[in-house]
Amino acid sequence: MTIMNTLTRHWMPLTIDGTQVHLSCSSRQGTGLPLVFLHGFGSTKEDYADAALHPAFAGRPIFAYDAPGCGESGCSDLNRISIPFLVKTALAALAEQGIERFDLVGHSMGGLTSLMLAHQEAGRVASFTDIEGNVAPEDCFLSRQIFLHPHEDPDQFMEDFIARNWAAPFYSSPLYASSVRYKVRAGAVRGIFESMVELSDHADLMDKFLALPFPRMFMYGEQNNTLSYLPRLASNGVELAEIPHSGHFPMYSNAPEMWRRIATFQAPAGSMSVNQPLRPSPKT
Repeated sequence: MTIMNTLTRHWMPLTIDGTQVHLSCSSRQGTGLPLVFLHGFGSTKEDYADAALHPAFAGRPIFAYDAPGCGESGCSDLNRISIPFLVKTALAALAEQGIERFDLVGHSMGGLTSLMLAHQEAGRVASFTDIEGNVAPEDCFLSRQIFLHPHEDPDQFMEDFIARNWAAPFYSSPLYASSVRYKVRAGAVRGIFESMVELSDHADLMDKFLALPFPRMFMYGEQNNTLSYLPRLASNGVELAEIPHSGHFPMYSNAPEMWRRIATFQAPAGSMSVNQPLRPSPKT
């Protein structure tokens, strides 16, 4: 079978607050609102590559990239990386790619980055699928480990983090843990985790999420269906998507259902019919 109009990989050099970053991107040209994906901590843009093969998204523009210090993306100063830094990176990358209005999908760290981006640029977002992105302090089960299990050596913290997650009794945790050291630089972890905890504890994330003026879906694995705030989300018009046989990583545990729910959520908004060509991607 021949797959047409698949993703193109390309590089995007940017300067964020005086720091040089070199983003590894994947994108596809098309028509309709672009799909923009922001990956989670310890993951990469490839978590979303299957969108290019999904019939529900046929012909639509797609854009994803490895966050600075993650995957194939470089950063000249890993200590500068934080959620605010990642929001500025997202805005710069969208501008460089020529994307004005878009459907937004973010997971975990990428979900929190997406929330802060959507709060800042609400007029540009058509819909937001939040895959277990932080909206409350209880969501810091990964990031709060920087305080619960501190270590002065970033590499040793990473090794201990991997060991804890490999042994965790949750769907896909061993799979996730086995690749973390290859997908995020140890020197980037502290800034990311500390900023995630700070925002989750003090930035009124729930109020920001509920105030967003466009369709929102909160996706979570069935192992996390005891999150205390789920009833509040539902009562405030947020669509809930519980993914069976999954924990924090539905893209690893039950990708078909994850994609089905995203496609079903976006379809009523008419995302498929809005004509917005994507700027051609640079060639590698």
